[in-house]
Amino acid sequence: MITSKELRSKYFSFFREKGHAIIPSAPLIPENDPTVLFTTAGMHPLVPYLLGEKHPEGKRLADVQKCIRTQDIEEVGDNRHDTFFEMLGNWSLGDYFKKETIEWSWEFLTSPRWLGIDPRKLAVSVFAGDDDAPRDNEAASLWKSLGVPEDRIVYLGKEENWWGPAGKTGPCGPDTEIFYWIGDGDFPPSGSNPKTDADRWLEIWNDVFMQYNKKEDGSFEPLLQKNVDTGMGLERVLMVMNGHADVFFIDTFWPLIQEIEQLSGKQYGKDPKATRSMRIIADHIRAATMIMGEDVRVGPSNTDQGYVVRRLIRRAIRHARLLGVTGTCTVPIAEKVVAIFQDVYPEVGRNKGFAIEEMQKEEDRFLETLSKGLKEFERIKGRIENRVIEGSDAFYLYATYGFPLEMTKELAVEENLRVDEEGFFQEFRKHQSLSREGARQKFAGGLADHSEETTKLHTATHLLHAALRKVLGEHVKQRGSNITKQRLRFDFSHDAKMTPEEIQEVEHIVNAAIERDYPVSWEEMSVQEAKNRGAMGLFEDRYADRVKVYSIGDPLQTPTGDPASPTFSKEICGGPHVEHTGLLGRFRIVKEEASSRGVRRIKAVLE
Repeated sequence: MITSKELRSKYFSFFREKGHAIIPSAPLIPENDPTVLFTTAGMHPLVPYLLGEKHPEGKRLADVQKCIRTQDIEEVGDNRHDTFFEMLGNWSLGDYFKKETIEWSWEFLTSPRWLGIDPRKLAVSVFAGDDDAPRDNEAASLWKSLGVPEDRIVYLGKEENWWGPAGKTGPCGPDTEIFYWIGDGDFPPSGSNPKTDADRWLEIWNDVFMQYNKKEDGSFEPLLQKNVDTGMGLERVLMVMNGHADVFFIDTFWPLIQEIEQLSGKQYGKDPKATRSMRIIADHIRAATMIMGEDVRVGPSNTDQGYVVRRLIRRAIRHARLLGVTGTCTVPIAEKVVAIFQDVYPEVGRNKGFAIEEMQKEEDRFLETLSKGLKEFERIKGRIENRVIEGSDAFYLYATYGFPLEMTKELAVEENLRVDEEGFFQEFRKHQSLSREGARQKFAGGLADHSEETTKLHTATHLLHAALRKVLGEHVKQRGSNITKQRLRFDFSHDAKMTPEEIQEVEHIVNAAIERDYPVSWEEMSVQEAKNRGAMGLFEDRYADRVKVYSIGDPLQTPTGDPASPTFSKEICGGPHVEHTGLLGRFRIVKEEASSRGVRRIKAVLE
């Protein structure tokens, strides 16, 4: 038996021995990236360094990254899918490549000193090659040299064994995946492999070799800096290491299942429908709690990350009702989630009060309308034609009873019906909500660009942060930001609506700092040294031992937020930034509003 704590510890110990620095998890909600709602993989926060920027901790890194993947929500309910998960990763930024990566993956998995998995339970896949890039014979040869037999090596195309690029262009390359036998019997029969017998093999580790750059014309060229990006699913490895055929038996899930058993009076594993509902409840409350446990404090809402939180909570509540739970149920499960993760991710404990309060409020809101909404669904079902629920009806359930579209779709599938999604989004657009294409783009994912416009706006957030602290007080701290090419959005801790005079004063200070044309520079230093120099730090417990500190003004002076002083701002930040503030243009606040309890939001532009 191995616990989640032991697996994380073993992984870090192994890669420390291989010369890797252990870095903290980045937030679930990406900073300064408007193109994605959540961090979906360990590589996401490291993109600037994969593109060539120097990382303060060096060229060899390892971490455990919190991740959310919304595309799998409809799959949750089986024995292996989860919305929130932890990804163990190791990284080479232009250092080692395929040989070391493959050998170390095999060593960690099979060595008795580490996980001690029987090699006969493992198989691998490699890139089969196509017109863009050749078959990855190098990876296949390395696996063979480690003793992997020919019939356990399969060759697959780009859909399975190629990573990237994240956008239309950029770093990409072949990957090799490692699979564990979960079929009947101790070992796979001869001829069984992940290509011909996919349901009986579970992918547990993926090694990505970024060796190409995809260009605008669609062609591929070799990268000057070749990187390695690996990801091993903590939940899946715990599952197989402990002999489970079900991920919900692992120690970061099972206490939640036990709580649901208590609430429902049902026993897990006895009835397939009840078991599916228990899995959905455990997964969804776990994911929603982890999202609300972030320092940016996103609660349930009808847009962006808040929409996902609402969708998760409401789907969980409906499945609790299917189990016969009559009282409130989300909070006891959420408290178990906090207890499991607060020692690993301190922000979860730090924001427990917010998460629990928002969870209870959302459950109360939804329970007020759930039964009425279900009755309305039955009424709609009784008058439909061609087994299609009209988009206007689906939108009515959404607007009146708070049914996310996905819930209506799920109810429809249970009745062998379908929903006119296009019609739903037409109604959505009429009410000035997200367009279907906008929702698709945000849920599909991608990576923020480092264009001139976003770089300028990113620098402007530093000026804004310092000016807000100067005008409103030192209690002001950044709670999140979102930057597009057109505008910046900045969330900060403050209890009161800003007065017109305060907004005007902040604008004046920022523009005075721009006019002074301060130089912008950065240095690497320890977190403690950064604090000693007066640098602002956001979410400090997640920082590595060495960080980048960006100074606007003289890097040796203490920042004041006063454009008459030598140094205006100093913050721990990964960049990118302009070289001097005179490049920014004129700063203007276009909106100041509430974001959540105790958090205000400013939207601003550069003209």
